[in-house]
Amino acid sequence: MEKGLSSITTSSSKEGLPLTPHSNFKTASTDDDLAHILFNIKSSKTSAVINYGASWCRMCSDILPAFHRLSNNFPKLSFVYADIDECPETTQHIRYTPTFQFFRDGEKVDEMYGAGEERLRDRVWLHS
Repeated sequence: MEKGLSSITTSSSKEGLPLTPHSNFKTASTDDDLAHILFNIKSSKTSAVINYGASWCRMCSDILPAFHRLSNNFPKLSFVYADIDECPETTQHIRYTPTFQFFRDGEKVDEMYGAGEERLRDRVWLHS
């Protein structure tokens, strides 16, 4: 692991979530973590889904386990969870929680607001 990235986790750091057998689920716990993840997504042209949520947001807490399960079902996609309160500088553009952003070839191609497990699964499948 590179210097300064010790707070990026590839397993679940949120309580109640199982560890993922894949290394495609990450949690950004600082602005630097999220900036580094975004840089890697854009420079490596990786397909990714970023879930912007907040600990105080009930819908965010409700959809997080489904988001985590999807990371197991779609191992070729990168899944990132970023708490807007832990990454305030890099999430200034987020106005609603949860917000899901979808990246393909390093570019943002879609955005989804709100929760809904079936809707999220369909959107992830569409971008996989």
